[in-house]
Amino acid sequence: MAFPTRRPEAPPTPLNVGILGATGTVGQKLVSLLSGHPWFRVISLMGSSRSAGLPYEAAVRWLEAEPMPAWARDRNVVAPVPSGNLDLVFSAVDSRVAREVEGVFARAGTPVVTNASPHRLLPSVPLLVPDVNPDHADRIRELAAGSGFIVANPNCSTTGLVLALKPLLDAATIREVMVTTLQAISGAGYPGVPSLEILGNVIPKIPGEEEKLEVEPLKILGDREDGGFRPAPMAISAQTNRVPVVDGHLLSISVGFSRPITVEKAIRAIRSYRSPSADLRLPSSPPRPVTLHPNGDGPQPRLDSGRGGGMSVTIGRVRPCSVLDLRLVALVHNTVRGAAGGAILNAEFLWAKGLLGSGKRSKRNQARGEPVFSGPAG
Repeated sequence: MAFPTRRPEAPPTPLNVGILGATGTVGQKLVSLLSGHPWFRVISLMGSSRSAGLPYEAAVRWLEAEPMPAWARDRNVVAPVPSGNLDLVFSAVDSRVAREVEGVFARAGTPVVTNASPHRLLPSVPLLVPDVNPDHADRIRELAAGSGFIVANPNCSTTGLVLALKPLLDAATIREVMVTTLQAISGAGYPGVPSLEILGNVIPKIPGEEEKLEVEPLKILGDREDGGFRPAPMAISAQTNRVPVVDGHLLSISVGFSRPITVEKAIRAIRSYRSPSADLRLPSSPPRPVTLHPNGDGPQPRLDSGRGGGMSVTIGRVRPCSVLDLRLVALVHNTVRGAAGGAILNAEFLWAKGLLGSGKRSKRNQARGEPVFSGPAG
C-alpha cells in the first residue's frame, strides 16, 4: 500500500542540495538540469582532490550543449564532506568510490540520490523509477524518514527496459525476456571509449552491463517484503553493445508470457499506460513516460531520444516473435532519463511523498543516532 502524500506542491523555500562528482559528465548534466529548478538550489559542487579549491569553470571540461550556468562558473569545487546545511545530495561519482563516500553522507544524516551502482541491490536501498515502482520508496518510511538514506537510480539501460516492460507486465504475466542493447558512447563518460576503437565499429561487450540488466529489473518489477524486496519471477538474458552514437540507448527486446498476448493488446497497454505518480505533477515528470512511435522505422536515437525533454521512453516495432511471444524496440536517453534527469525525478518524488526534510532535521536525527542507512562503508 502506498503511503499518503504529504504535499505535492513545491517546497516553501528551495531545498539546499549538493552534487557529488560535479565535474564528470553526469555531474555536468545535473548542474545543467538543476539550474533554475523550482524546488532545488545547488549550494555545493563537490569533486576530487584534483578539483577541490578550483572555480568550477577551471575544474571542468564543459561538455553540455547549453552554456555553463553563470551561477556555477565562479563557485569553488569543494571536498566531499558532509555539512549540516544540505537537505539532499545528488551523487554522480564513479562507482569505485561511491560505496564509501555515499555511505559517509547517509550515515551523517544527509539523504543521497545516486546514479552509481554499489548500493543498488542492498535491501535498505530502493532502486526507484517513480513511473514504475513508486511504492518501493515505502522502504524508507519503514526505516525512518527524515534521516540519512540512499535511493538509487538503476542502470541507464535498465531504466529503458523496465519502462518498456511495465505496461506489458500490467497486461499479462511475463515469464522471460531477451534484450540486446545498442548503447551510446556518452554512457561511457569522458574521455570514454577511444575514437580508434569506436568509430565505424561496434564493441560487443560493456563490462558489468549485462549483469546489471539481468538483475536490476527483477528488483524494480518485484514486490516489497519484510526486510527488503522480493525479485520478480521472470528470467532475463541480456547482451550489450557500444555503438558510435552520442546519446540514446536502443534496446531490442523479446518477451515471453505465461499466456501469449496479441500485438493489439500490447499496443493498447503501451498507449494507455499512465504513471502511478502522475497526480503529483512533479516538475521533471514527462506528460507520458512511455510513448509509442508512430512509424515503422523508429525509434531512432538522433530523432527520438529527446522526446518528453529526454524523460520519455519511446517504443516502436511491436510485433510477434517467432521464438518468444512478442518483440519490440525501446529507446531511452541515457544521460537524462537514465541518469541525471532520473535522479532529479526521484528527488522530486521523495519530497512529494514526505521523505525529504530539512538539513536541520537530518542533523537532529544524527544527534539522536537515527541514521537510516546501515550499508557497508567501503
